[in-house]
Amino acid sequence: MKKLLLVNPVGRASGYLLSKFSTIPPLSLAYIAAVTPSDWEVKIADENFGHSEVEDADLVGISAFTSNINRAYEIAVKYRKRGIKVVIGGIHASMLPDEALQYADAVVIGEAEQIWGRVIEDFENDRLTGKYTGPRVDLAKNAIRPRRELMDARYKFQSIQTSRGCPFDCNFCTVSNYLGKAFRQRSAADVLDELQEIDSRYIFFLDDNLIGHSRKSAMRAKEIFSGMIERGLNKKWWMQTSIDSTKDEEVLELAAKAGCMFAFIGFETISEMNLKEMKKGINLKIGVDNYKRIVNAFHSHGIGVVGAFIIGNDFESPHYYKQLARFLVRSGIDVVQMAILTPLPGTAFMGQVEKEDRLIYRNFPADWDKYRLSYVVRQPQGVAPETIYIGDNYVKNYIYRFPNNQYRILKSFLSIKNPINSYAVYRFNKALKKSWQGSHYYQKYPSKFTAGQLESA
Repeated sequence: MKKLLLVNPVGRASGYLLSKFSTIPPLSLAYIAAVTPSDWEVKIADENFGHSEVEDADLVGISAFTSNINRAYEIAVKYRKRGIKVVIGGIHASMLPDEALQYADAVVIGEAEQIWGRVIEDFENDRLTGKYTGPRVDLAKNAIRPRRELMDARYKFQSIQTSRGCPFDCNFCTVSNYLGKAFRQRSAADVLDELQEIDSRYIFFLDDNLIGHSRKSAMRAKEIFSGMIERGLNKKWWMQTSIDSTKDEEVLELAAKAGCMFAFIGFETISEMNLKEMKKGINLKIGVDNYKRIVNAFHSHGIGVVGAFIIGNDFESPHYYKQLARFLVRSGIDVVQMAILTPLPGTAFMGQVEKEDRLIYRNFPADWDKYRLSYVVRQPQGVAPETIYIGDNYVKNYIYRFPNNQYRILKSFLSIKNPINSYAVYRFNKALKKSWQGSHYYQKYPSKFTAGQLESA
């Protein structure tokens, strides 16, 4: 029996990976395992729990993001030196297949499920080479179940994916390029059957927007939530959704009854100018002045809010960071994820930055290690990179210091009125604080601005 080794590479643990509470299992590898012929032995080597050792295998498959692609290349080189064929896939390789082919025998571009059989067949017939482009999967007809038994049992949350694609075209995001602009959905019945098969009580919906972008997608979400209630699944879960999901009160009510603990929402910025630059049209339509109303709508159903924000835009100032910090404490947003604006391969933003010749780190592939949303990797206009790092430290120090942090946690408890959900919010805050304290800039830069910096802004 031939052996397939699937590797989830982690070069440097950062961000969510610093806490077991916020670490998510590599579902894509479990899907690859599921479509591998039954006469193959399959193992998943998951580096979320430590670097893997080189081991015997007939074929190695690696899936990687930009932030961990160099570790993927390192692993690939080690196996190829031993004469073992390597296939690389995932977002980064799909955006830059020619680069990935320098380190692998073959590259899978896009969604792998429907092309993987051919990859295996070519390997078995000694003709594995080059690029393999996977077609978009028709999720309405796809009944594939990921092989969860191959994933590490230490994860707090199990993940499930019910849709792919995004009709929005935010300039910093890879989703519409990688998975397409068409919003493809699995049927509610298929999703419910899989949820019933998952042993874990704690679930993360991997969808970029579980509720979706239309009346039809909202109806499907209601079917899923209603089904979870009717089947008595007793799951506790969180999701990603867009800022306009509060327009349907019933969908939030059903989500809460089905066990939703918190929703991840991309607010991105409190600057309308920056929203326009990001092409974040839905946020502009809702309006920054209504952000607090969005938070209150989720709170009224006992659901916490994880707010995603991006700093490092052009012309940001110390005054903006002070304004943002105060907003984050007063808004009622329960958990804050704040990243530094990063041009990623395949995005319109990367194309723009390259055209303007504003990349600071361009020694690729080595410099991809800095493209992890915590480095200033392009030269911003009207603001120094140092100011952005200080701004990041300032905002996070402001929200995590006494008494602001205690005020935020207490406010969440009183707003959500659900002890389990409030505890999840507390744990998530703890995980992201740990992520910040483990960052490369945490001790290098101060967490406050000097009087001179404020005056010159």
